[in-house]
Amino acid sequence: MILDDFIVIDKTGLFCRYGNFYLDPKEVVQNAVISHAHGDHAIGGNLKVFCTEATALFMTHRYKKFAAGEFFIKPYYAVFELNDIKISFIPAGHILGSAMVLMEYLGVKYLYTGDYKLQADKTCEPIEFVEADVLITETTFADPETQHPNAEAEILKLNTTNSNIMLGAYSLGKCQRLISLMNDHCIEKRILVHYSMMPFVKIYEQMGINLGKYEIYDRKVMKHNLTNMVYMVPPMVFKSYFKAINVIRVFATGWKHLQNNHEIQLYISDHADWSDILFTIKEVKPKQVWTNHGNGIQLKRYYENSLVVKLLN
Repeated sequence: MILDDFIVIDKTGLFCRYGNFYLDPKEVVQNAVISHAHGDHAIGGNLKVFCTEATALFMTHRYKKFAAGEFFIKPYYAVFELNDIKISFIPAGHILGSAMVLMEYLGVKYLYTGDYKLQADKTCEPIEFVEADVLITETTFADPETQHPNAEAEILKLNTTNSNIMLGAYSLGKCQRLISLMNDHCIEKRILVHYSMMPFVKIYEQMGINLGKYEIYDRKVMKHNLTNMVYMVPPMVFKSYFKAINVIRVFATGWKHLQNNHEIQLYISDHADWSDILFTIKEVKPKQVWTNHGNGIQLKRYYENSLVVKLLN
């Protein structure tokens, strides 16, 4: 029997009281099961953190000695128990080390997706599907009007100009994916990476991911080369350099409102869109869908006559 209160939301996040742990807590807790290392899912300071190896490496870089009291690193598919809940990590395809969390209790399987994507990405483990009785899915882009374009087709937009480009991107996941995509599809471009992004890049390489060619940013190089340079910077730097001259400003994101006033609009998202969410539901074959991280109303309406959809937030 599905337990309606197996996962509940409080001010700290998604709580499994039967196992006494939180999924991606927003405040420090005793037991944290972390899906991936983005800051809105993985804070520092939790006493016990259960996650994949890459997630632990990213968190350790970001939070240093405050990353966790203790890490319990689990490979994909390995089953471990927290207070009678059987747990395993399944590749989520979002960034390197990202995982969906499969939980089994009293014979019922609950699958928490964290953030996930279905698009191909050479820089992380591809998503894999498992069947579950309850799918707890993110709904960041759960809107029939949202269809993410093909990333390989989007990156080709950078080839439409020879001007130097300032490319804004998130430091973890997006940055590394873009380096790989440009190496494959924008071979005339010389890629310069902001120094703050480099530790994450190096962890990717430490984990065996070949991103291709790139260089750490050098002002002299950018100044003396006026064509085909791509300077990749994190969002805060991108915003602060809003008066930068002799560059075309581009920001890689699936959010349309962040593309305003940019000469090239680069719609590359690391989240599932509407069609991806429907496909995931088809593959997981849940009896119920619980929605989180976004608005699940559209999904509830779509399945109102065929599937139970519960909005957790």
